[in-house]
Order: sequence, then structure tokens, then C-alpha cells
Amino acid sequence: MNVNYEKLDAVRGQIQVTVEENDYAAEVKKQLKEIGKHRPEPGFRAGNVPEGILRKKYGIPVKYDVISKLVGNAVYEYIREHKLHALGQPVPVAEGTTDIEEPVITYTFKIGLAPDLDLKVDKDLHIPYYQIKVSDEMVDERDRLLRRRFGKQEPGEVTDPTAVIKGVLTELNEDGTVKEDGIVVENGIIAPQYFKSPEQAKLFEEKHPGDVVRFNPAATCDANVTEMSSMLNIDKDDVENHKGDFNIEIKEIIVVVPAELNQEYFDMVFGKDQVHNEEEYRKALKDVIAGELKVNSDYRFTLDARHVLTEQVGEIELPDDILISYLENRDGAQAGAQVAEEYDAMKPSLTWQIICDEVIDKLGVKVTEEDVKALAKVRIREQMAQYGMANAPEQLVDQYTENVLKDEKALQRLETEAESNKMFAALFDAVTTDVKEVTPEEFGALFRDAAPEA
Repeated sequence: MNVNYEKLDAVRGQIQVTVEENDYAAEVKKQLKEIGKHRPEPGFRAGNVPEGILRKKYGIPVKYDVISKLVGNAVYEYIREHKLHALGQPVPVAEGTTDIEEPVITYTFKIGLAPDLDLKVDKDLHIPYYQIKVSDEMVDERDRLLRRRFGKQEPGEVTDPTAVIKGVLTELNEDGTVKEDGIVVENGIIAPQYFKSPEQAKLFEEKHPGDVVRFNPAATCDANVTEMSSMLNIDKDDVENHKGDFNIEIKEIIVVVPAELNQEYFDMVFGKDQVHNEEEYRKALKDVIAGELKVNSDYRFTLDARHVLTEQVGEIELPDDILISYLENRDGAQAGAQVAEEYDAMKPSLTWQIICDEVIDKLGVKVTEEDVKALAKVRIREQMAQYGMANAPEQLVDQYTENVLKDEKALQRLETEAESNKMFAALFDAVTTDVKEVTPEEFGALFRDAAPEA
């Protein structure tokens, strides 16, 4: 078998594969023999069918399959060995000798090549980096949320926005009188902070034990059958009959008393002996918030980097004809004009991928198995946290990680993400980042005001 390559121009190449009989004869014979073992012919038992009969009946399709696989492997192996930056897939060309019955057959393929880019990724290249400022108000709000989270529920004398209210619920007529044979819930519980209606929640502001409040349970939850059934202690089928107003006579108010700023609280939030006083506590809160905001800043950096690099490269030449032919071969003749539309839509992404490959090559980015495994663990911990397992045991995380990495599609996604992460990290170190401190509002405006394409 002979493989020849010719570069036609900057973005096009041609590979010719010439196959002779001795390249495929043994494999064809082997497959015909295997067919004979399982497919008996009239007058012959399976395994005893003469080769001549098998060759006459199955020879052409078997030969075609064997040669197709042989040629395909030869083309891809050549591309891999010679590190040709091919775009799409090789496209077969209907020329030369391709008659399957000829002893010597030549196949020709056109391949699209990524263009050589004059791309510079060094300190002369400037990319903005927007660092979001952590304000005292943000620290105060995080402090408020955490102290309530680690606070204690206690009886209170007045309602606050997060109070849980216990009392007797009584169904009313339209005129506000108690409905005869209406629903009475002796141990009713409501939580106005979860009401869908702000107007209904407002009815419970600054109320005290002993107060009677008229409200509408259906309005508090958009008449959700499950929520009303639970609140009124009735069957779901009966909810439709009880959408009027109710009174609640408040018997008890449960409020959350925020945790005190002491060592016990500091240890619960940040771990034992990590924080020792209010000054260290506020600094630790600020660092946590800054770390969370950095994720947003890093994401914005990827958008700005794409914009800057794409602008630097400008319009690049692509092997449009070969790539369109590839799409047509893939989708079939029925695709019609949709192929051209699809190609126009994919060109920006294809251009960006070519730029990424160039950056990866220039900066020597390499993704290891450990990189992929570490990323898989991060994603698994994030998923577990969504289901309330914020501190899942390491052994359990390892078990899930091992299962995920066995999934070929999941592994491919993780490898792509890991490579992208390492590329942008390397790019951040290689270029000059123009750091700009912005408020959260200013940062949000970047996405509203003609932001680079995501």
C-alpha cells in the first residue's frame, strides 16, 4: 500500500492511497472463511462451504468493506503521524481508478487544513481583567445570612420577615363571619417569608401573639394544591372548595435569633481556630466573597480574550469548499441549502477553535489524567452540594469520579473543559492583564453594553 500527500495551497491538501491485492487478500480470505462457518449453503454444512462459492456470493461486499477500512485507517494514520492540522473529515474524490474489481485501486481524498496564524501571545498583548470590588455592604449581608443560618429558633414577641407563625386557622364567609361547618385547623403553621404574594405577607408585619389576621391561603401560594392541602390539613381533592379567606389567631411566633460573634460561631463557619475575632471574621468573609466573584471575573476574561485574539487574527482563510462537501456527505443530498446555512453558522466557532489550538501549541498546554480527574471531582462535589451533600466523604466522591471517567462521552467533555481551563490560565500568565476594579453594578453593565460574543 502506498500513501502520497500533496499540499495544494495554504488550506487544502490531497492524500492518495494506492492499494494492491496483496494488501487486502489475506483479510478477505479470513472473513470469507468466517462467513462460511456460520452460513451454510445448499448441499454443504456450515464450515464446509467451498471458498469459490463464498467468494462468488460474498466476495465483492467483503472486499469493499476490507478495503474501505484499510484505506480509512491509512488516511487517518498519515494525518496523525505527520501532525496535519486537518479540519473536518477527509472528503473522497471521484477520480482515478476506484473499480473494486481492479487489482490495483487508487483512492483520492481532499483534506481541509487549518491556516498558519501570525498570532502573538506575550506581554505585548493586553487583555482587560475586571476585578469585582467587595464592598462593606456585601460583607454585612453575608454576615447577616450566616448568623441567621447558624442562629437558634426561639419564641418571639413580634413577627419579623423570617418568622414562623403558629395558631388557629378558621374559615370565613365572604362578609368575614365565621363559616358554619367551615375548616378549623387548631395547630396551623404558616411562614409568610415563602408566600408568593407580597401583599399577603405584608398582612403579618409586626404582629404579636393574640392578634387575629385575616388572609387568603389560596393567594399565598397561587392556589397550589399541594401547599393548600398541607396548610389547611385537607385532601387535595377538597382544595377547590376552600379558596376563600381565613382568620389565624396567633398563638406563637418563632423567630431566628442570629448567632453571636463568638469562638463557637467562628469555628462552625470557618473551621476550628481559623478565625479568632471580629476583625479576622470580616476579613475571612471578604476573602470568601472575593473568591466567589473571581469566578465571574475569570469568565469575563475568557470572553475578552476571545475578542482580543480574534481581532488580532482578523479574517482567516478556510477551506470552505472541502468543509461544505464534508457536511454534504455527512447529511446527505436531502440537506440542500441547509448545509450552507449550517456552515456559515459554525464558521465563528471553527475560527475560534483554530485560534485556541494555536494558543495551546504556542504556550505548551498539556492536559494530564490528574487534571481531568481533579476537574471531575470538582463537578461531582458541585452536584452533590445541590442535593444537600456539601461535605460528601472523599471515598464517595472518589467512587463517583471513577464511574464518571468510565463514560466515554463524559470523559471527552471533561478533557475539553480541562484543556480550555488550562489554556486560559496559561494565557493569563503569558499576556499583560489590565486589571480594572469595578463594582458589581459596573461589572453587570459590561454584559448589557455590547459585550464580546460569548
